[in-house]
Amino acid sequence: MIKIDARGLNCPEPVIKTKKALEEENLVVALVDNETACKNLEKLGQKLNCSTEILELDDDFQITLSQIEEEVASSLTSAELEGGEDQNKVYFIRSDVLGNGEEELGELLIKGFIYTLTETAPLPKSIIFINEGVKLPTLNKEIKQNLKILEEAGVEILSCGTCLEYYNLEDKLKVGEVTNMYTIVERLNSNPVVTV
Repeated sequence: MIKIDARGLNCPEPVIKTKKALEEENLVVALVDNETACKNLEKLGQKLNCSTEILELDDDFQITLSQIEEEVASSLTSAELEGGEDQNKVYFIRSDVLGNGEEELGELLIKGFIYTLTETAPLPKSIIFINEGVKLPTLNKEIKQNLKILEEAGVEILSCGTCLEYYNLEDKLKVGEVTNMYTIVERLNSNPVVTV
């Protein structure tokens, strides 16, 4: 049995830590401090064909996940594991926050999004940053570290040169490459695109 204390961790870290533990062990007990994380782990258990028990402990939740089958059932198809069309996806990031609304929440969400890309398969072909999105690979230390992991794994990281210039960030780009609109349009025209 593996025990995980995921209290205080931001989404999606409790799910990722629990999934990794289930790849090593058939029985995992996770402790989280909010109902959203509890529900996310319950959904993970369903997805991976685990029996799930939830116990409320004061302000915390203890989730016990036990694999019904010998191995963790993967949510990825064999085509995804081998690469296939999904491996050619391009993520087009236009802002330094994710979604509309409170800026602090948007900053937290974009950090979680980039981190999750490092932990899932298949990896995208490219990540393109334009407009305020270029602040992520230049000013945000945590995101820069995760982008470096993606780049080392073969993901192309591209930042719009005009945008870097506009925000006076040319000298702060430490991960990926400076690109131009021709290359951006070329990538968008020839690959499935996810706009963030």
